Amino acid sequence: MRTLLTSRFFLRNDCLAFRWRRNVPPLVQQTKFTVTTWSPLATAFNSPHPKQDRCLEPTGLFSVQELTSSSGFLVLKNRALSEGVKIVNEVLESNPTPRLVGLFDKLSDTLCAAADLAEFVRLTHPDDQVRGAAEDTSRGISGYVEELNTNPGLYHALRKLLSTDTHQMNEETRRVGELFLFDFEQSGIHLEEVKRRHFVELQEALLVIGAQFSHAAASPVQVPISHLPLGDELARIYPVDGDHVFIDSAFLDSNNEKLRELAYLTCLKPVESQCKTLDLLLTLRHQLAQLVNYPSYSHRALTGTMAKSPENVMDFLKQAANVLLKPAHTEMQLLTRLKREMTKDQNLKEIMPWDLHYYSGIAKYQSAKINSSSISAYFPLGACMDGLDLLFRALFGITLEAQEPAEGELWSSDVQKLGVVHETEGLLGYIYCDFFNRAEKLQQDSHFTIRGGRELDDGSYQLPIVVVVCNFPSPGVSSPPLLSHSMVENLFHEMGHAMHSMLARTQYQHVTGTRCSTDFAEVPSVLMEYFAWDPRVLMKFARHHKTGQSLPEEFAQRLCQGRTMFGALEMQRQVLYAMIDQIYHSKHPLGGSTTDILAQVQEKYTLIPHAPGTAWQQRFSHLNGYGAKYYSYLWSRAVASRIWHQCFANDPFSREMGERYRHTMLAYGGGREPNFLVEDMLEKKFTTSDLVQSLLDDLKSSNPFFQS
Repeated sequence: MRTLLTSRFFLRNDCLAFRWRRNVPPLVQQTKFTVTTWSPLATAFNSPHPKQDRCLEPTGLFSVQELTSSSGFLVLKNRALSEGVKIVNEVLESNPTPRLVGLFDKLSDTLCAAADLAEFVRLTHPDDQVRGAAEDTSRGISGYVEELNTNPGLYHALRKLLSTDTHQMNEETRRVGELFLFDFEQSGIHLEEVKRRHFVELQEALLVIGAQFSHAAASPVQVPISHLPLGDELARIYPVDGDHVFIDSAFLDSNNEKLRELAYLTCLKPVESQCKTLDLLLTLRHQLAQLVNYPSYSHRALTGTMAKSPENVMDFLKQAANVLLKPAHTEMQLLTRLKREMTKDQNLKEIMPWDLHYYSGIAKYQSAKINSSSISAYFPLGACMDGLDLLFRALFGITLEAQEPAEGELWSSDVQKLGVVHETEGLLGYIYCDFFNRAEKLQQDSHFTIRGGRELDDGSYQLPIVVVVCNFPSPGVSSPPLLSHSMVENLFHEMGHAMHSMLARTQYQHVTGTRCSTDFAEVPSVLMEYFAWDPRVLMKFARHHKTGQSLPEEFAQRLCQGRTMFGALEMQRQVLYAMIDQIYHSKHPLGGSTTDILAQVQEKYTLIPHAPGTAWQQRFSHLNGYGAKYYSYLWSRAVASRIWHQCFANDPFSREMGERYRHTMLAYGGGREPNFLVEDMLEKKFTTSDLVQSLLDDLKSSNPFFQS
């Protein structure tokens, strides 16, 4: 869905917003924090069952009164559609004044309020009937949005406003109006009737084909145990149903190389039907892009991003590949030497794809000499939430306050509701934390926008509501949930998205918080990962769940020094993924099979050889979800790296830099050109060479084996 409703979740879910210019308040003296006891916040997260305030009136999901049962979704849908019709009529009857942009945003907000909530419930609610009702609501509003996307009256009203010079629109209003118009035209509304119908047909087909590709990409390979030479051994590692083993991962932590190789080759064995589905997906995307006058789908997807064009992306990726070659070669030598020692094969010359994960894990352990269970003991979930609270207090002057939900407000008894409260500005919004693993919920750690912030007609502000979804282990009978450090990193990442949503103060919800280009939206979340890897931050909150002892400085230093150990090889892999994504979505026909192209690019730009008889692209679901935008991970990491090293590395608790970051970048959401926001933060224009150098500098900063 586009134009009035653009849902994306982190993994992303956002609808639509804008920037409200505020004066930066005077800096507040930084507070010194030391956590020595369990706080109320930590206590709330160490228990899977939040209290429900019986003094509050019973309510529905997210305090929406209609949603006390599955039947309420029909009421919610009908109300949103009815209100939408009224706003559309008001738009069509209005003069072309800047007020028109506000009406478009109000229409967007009305539809998003129902659609985003329904989409979240569809993906996470434990009740089948409720999920089905939410899906019907989501589908019904999507259908209405498609009608609006082909409404010439709406398009021409907006186009007339933006083409006239008689109105003095502020920067925010003009940008939001242009974004609405851009999405209209990307949806083909300006085409003649026959082409417009064809565009809609292509869109509908792509939704079905994309879903088919993603489903198959995530499905395990089912193989009869008797058909595998080491089937019995694999059956002791992977799930089994009857006489079939389900290979759901290509990488094994096994000292049996034959077993690792078998798992890899079996999981990535080409499936003709899936490769054909990918070919069809890419072909139809190319046709759709050309229908609206773009040379390729990549050109269409990258319009409006920080990168601007596929040419810029490929220039960035090729430069990155070149500078990574030498440090990746050094890392490969270390792994090869380790494999020789462990296998006692002095003639061994290379690391195979199924070796990389296994031997890099061993090398990291040998370097840090810390096992995962001993580290997890210092990261009970409650302590980690205390850590986020003290960090946000230091940087922004805000606290995370556990709320007692009303009966019916939550979809699961283990969800926690937080209020985000500023020391002088008061309540900024709500974060619902759905942190514990459930069989029926989305398995990807994610951030969802349920309601975007915006300035209301009466001058008040509509507070944002978001959900952070993780899949952490539930508390034990006598112990709190313990996180691995990678889980801590994921938690900080997703809370980075949440704070982007909380701290944006935009005039329009079409560009609030994370509702901005993907390569910019990931910057705040990736930046939070740097805090999760800083010993000074970890030592402020990490404490043993039994003894209360703080994480020893030696442990913290050893853990963090290996953050980018073998980072060049990993970054090479990300470059490969991003290049393949760009090439697949470029000119058509491709000039070869997707598998052949993959093998060629992998051999040219990485040191890990392509394994004949494999086709990992058929399991790369991001080709559907991120089509032509997978580069965003590396791009945003480069930007976040520069912000960290320039602004926070010296003092990760700097209130001065926190306020600068909030009011220079986060407050705008997508309401300003993102490149301008980064330039203002860093006080210089960021070039492609700067981006690549930032990636290289980041590898140097914490990699004990790095050689440039």
